[in-house]
Amino acid sequence: MGKLVKDFAAMVFNDAVMREKLPRDVYLSLKKTIRDGADLDINLANAVAHAMKEWAIEKGATHYTHWFQPLTGVTAEKHDSFLRPAKDGDGESAIEQFSGKRLIKGEPDASSFPSGGLRATFEARGYTAWDPTSYAFIKEKTLYIPTAFCSYGGEMLDKKTPLLRSLEALSAQATRVLRLLGMKDVGGVTVNVGAEQEYFLVDSSLVARREDLRFCGCTLFGAPAPKGQELDDHYFGVIRPRVKEFTEDLNEELWRLGVFSSTEHNEAAPSQHELAPIYTVCNRAADQNQLTMELLKKVADRHGLTCLLHEKPFRGVNGSGKHNNWSLFTDTGVNLFAPGDDPASNTVFLLFLSAVLTAVDEYGDLLRISVASPGNDKRLGGEEAPPAILSVYLGDELTGILDCVESGKKYAGGGRTQMQTGVHVLPDFKKDTTDRNRTSPFAFTGNKFEFRMPGSAQSISDVNTTLNAAVAAVLRRFGDKLENKKEPEAAARRIVRAAYSAHKRIVFNGNNYSAEWVKEAEKRGLPNYASSADAFPHFTAEKNLRLFVDQGIFSEAEICSRREIMLENYVKVISIEASVMTDMAVTQILPALRAHLKELFETLKNAQTLDVRLPGTDADARRLAALAEEIGARAAELENGRASLARLQSPEGSARFCRDGILPAMAALRDVCDRAERLAPAAVWPMPTYKDLLFSV
Repeated sequence: MGKLVKDFAAMVFNDAVMREKLPRDVYLSLKKTIRDGADLDINLANAVAHAMKEWAIEKGATHYTHWFQPLTGVTAEKHDSFLRPAKDGDGESAIEQFSGKRLIKGEPDASSFPSGGLRATFEARGYTAWDPTSYAFIKEKTLYIPTAFCSYGGEMLDKKTPLLRSLEALSAQATRVLRLLGMKDVGGVTVNVGAEQEYFLVDSSLVARREDLRFCGCTLFGAPAPKGQELDDHYFGVIRPRVKEFTEDLNEELWRLGVFSSTEHNEAAPSQHELAPIYTVCNRAADQNQLTMELLKKVADRHGLTCLLHEKPFRGVNGSGKHNNWSLFTDTGVNLFAPGDDPASNTVFLLFLSAVLTAVDEYGDLLRISVASPGNDKRLGGEEAPPAILSVYLGDELTGILDCVESGKKYAGGGRTQMQTGVHVLPDFKKDTTDRNRTSPFAFTGNKFEFRMPGSAQSISDVNTTLNAAVAAVLRRFGDKLENKKEPEAAARRIVRAAYSAHKRIVFNGNNYSAEWVKEAEKRGLPNYASSADAFPHFTAEKNLRLFVDQGIFSEAEICSRREIMLENYVKVISIEASVMTDMAVTQILPALRAHLKELFETLKNAQTLDVRLPGTDADARRLAALAEEIGARAAELENGRASLARLQSPEGSARFCRDGILPAMAALRDVCDRAERLAPAAVWPMPTYKDLLFSV
């Protein structure tokens, strides 16, 4: 066994470890409990807890924590020691103890986490509950136990619980449809996900001198560097030694924690990179992506680097996304999005394909909301990422097949052609039947869908909860239409025809970056929520309430609370950025410019006394002085805007004011400061520039 294989998942309490450490009857009971979704018996929990504790201590762990995903978008943890007093009140002797009760339930303080009005500050009690479907792992001498998180009243205050509910709903409806189509051996359907992660690496010593990067994770000021990504020479280029050392360290950390980090490369922008895991079951993929984002930052810090996960850390170069690769597998090993050799006759594939098209069209507003944030607003539609318009790329072959299904004609195309390289030493190979479209927000990529709109800093739990719920709801309707049909395959073809006819407006195989597509999408009636403030109010639309409530994913109160949290977070992020901008402008940029201007005008005065001409200096000084005056005025306007924002009470009104008032004021202040940066001498500017930041690693 090679070292890589031996070390892989060495710190994970996975199925292989459970099979080894648990008595056979306990192991089989646990597997059955997980498979059937039954309540966990306390005796079974005690046996698992004992084995988990013994294994963790063998690996050097001293503490354990219930690891959960509150509605902050990041993870949370509270560490407890395995040590307990040997006797009550005895402070002289200790034992190692970890019971089933402690495994399955924890009690963190819930008062300070976002609740959207579900909980008052004085209502502090909250519970964490073990999720046995996601493996426990050891990190930094602590056993991490993935858990759900709820309030004392039972309201769900996390991202994991809705995701698990959506997975159950999708499995139930997909299984029902497959059995109606004759696949009686299918017992369940699993969602598999792989989240590609883009990020920037910047020298930490430079970040320390940028208040915006330290507090906001992005630059709020910055004139373009003389060279950006115009030559496309960074994309897939040679990985620099310092970055290579970082990725080698990161891979070792991820592999030991069971994360299949399999691909890494330079991305399009200078200092931008990407890693991609092999996809795995959805719930575990969501946990692993949160872990990946955490380790990206920690490992970078060890190498004197700062990892920026913000969707748009630098204006004028590509931002960072997180492509969510999504597919469905039966428990018998069938990929439901594998077209097969003859997709035109693959009814199951076409039916599930139609379900996705229907779901994306009907619930495009929810999918847009699932990726909405102030940072992602700066990235979407910026000639580097899909616009805020949902559409689906199928490629010519699948579109042609569905056109024929709709018209009742026989599909005559297809077949893979041989690629001729024209060089004898190079092998010929078969070309795929369809190209890829990297501009599409939701693209079919051979045997899965790639949702390209999520932002790099976002949790994929929201995205997949929404996608799973939407497809489950459509499959439920499809199943109702298939019930009691004597010829289910013919009925399925009729469903495909009707679904494609009703929802083919969502299919677009062209350039999503083009202005023409924006106009065409408007003609088709597709929504375009350019701002998160435009999108969030639609979360509580009646059809969306019904989607979540009818499937038991959220209660109506939980939906309303999440809408409040989204709006509040949007306002808070923009308010913080505005505060940082005014602080940088007033305490750094203006003092530097005034000191320079004072020296410059003194030089000009001396030159006039000596009757010496300094070509251009007088004009430059006047321009820079005018810019300094404008910076002061713009900063004051922005600060006044923040004061007005603080007086607003309505979350919707505050979000609209941020969109229509604060963001334009921020853009105006940035514009004048960036003009001043281009005019001021390099030694005068009080912070590292894009030239420094983007080419420092």
